[in-house]
Amino acid sequence: MADIEMGKLIDTTFSKGKECTLAVSSAVGNLVQFQQNLHNSLKTHLRQLVMSKQKNGARSLMPVEKESPSVVEANYHKQLEAWRENPSWVDQPPKIKVSVPKGSLCNLNVMFKVGLPPDAIYNIVVDPENKRVFKNIKEVISRKVLVDEGFRQVVEVEQAALWRFLWWSGTISVHVIVEQNRKDRTVKFKQGKTGFMKRFEGSWKVEPIFVDEHVCSSHKPKTWEDYNSCTQGKGRVGSIVSLDQLIQPALVPPPPISWYLRGITTRTTEMLISDLLAEAARLRCAIGGAETTKELEASEHENFQNLSWAFDDIKKRWHLRRKERHHKNRRNLMAN
Repeated sequence: MADIEMGKLIDTTFSKGKECTLAVSSAVGNLVQFQQNLHNSLKTHLRQLVMSKQKNGARSLMPVEKESPSVVEANYHKQLEAWRENPSWVDQPPKIKVSVPKGSLCNLNVMFKVGLPPDAIYNIVVDPENKRVFKNIKEVISRKVLVDEGFRQVVEVEQAALWRFLWWSGTISVHVIVEQNRKDRTVKFKQGKTGFMKRFEGSWKVEPIFVDEHVCSSHKPKTWEDYNSCTQGKGRVGSIVSLDQLIQPALVPPPPISWYLRGITTRTTEMLISDLLAEAARLRCAIGGAETTKELEASEHENFQNLSWAFDDIKKRWHLRRKERHHKNRRNLMAN
């Protein structure tokens, strides 16, 4: 008798458990279906919004890069022609901002202007042979293209990089995965193999600027078509280059070692920018002809002066830090 009652109890419990499982499964199914419907609705809405903007004739600052490489090349040569007619340009010191996020060594934000079209600068940055431009690249150990979609590429790169700071110098191995996208002229890099560095990532972005927009006295051009029209096709297009870089060693050392490493990072970035500006000046000289040789020499001299100022500024900061640390230790001894 007890066995019969126990059997009924088990059957009832099993039946209720099955009903509960079915109810939960139904609820989960409804939730998944709701999420899918919401995703499809948003996707459709965004597609309609993009099509609406295209129909309304929305224009970008520069010509939208089409599938045909010939269009890109034609625009590029047209912009170079404007620089050939007027290669005058004076490089300005870059704006460098250094912050220290929690747990990292430093985060560098750099922005500077270059007197060449965006595609010319982008070509320098992504050139597999840019070791000849950037002197801090000692050796390219390996380079492998993982994805090639025309305008977009993903490349695995390993190289030996030189660093210099004050009286010290050395070499560090860097292994990164690089995503290059010519459509928006961006280069994103992220550390591949881990080792001394826990995180090493960042991005380059090259954007256009209208160098001769002051010629358009009636209005400030907002599109390439307006700029090209008001300058009668002779308006030069320069570049605004931005670099964002985060560095986080596996073990963040305490001061003053962290200060030294931060100084090394800043100095290496300054060298990188100096090399890029020097290459841009060389190209302007080649584009403009022999008459721009003096402009090239003047630009290189000014770049050297700007970097000398940065070098002296680093030494002054170190002197002040040592002086403050000395006064602090002296106060502590007097207090004891």
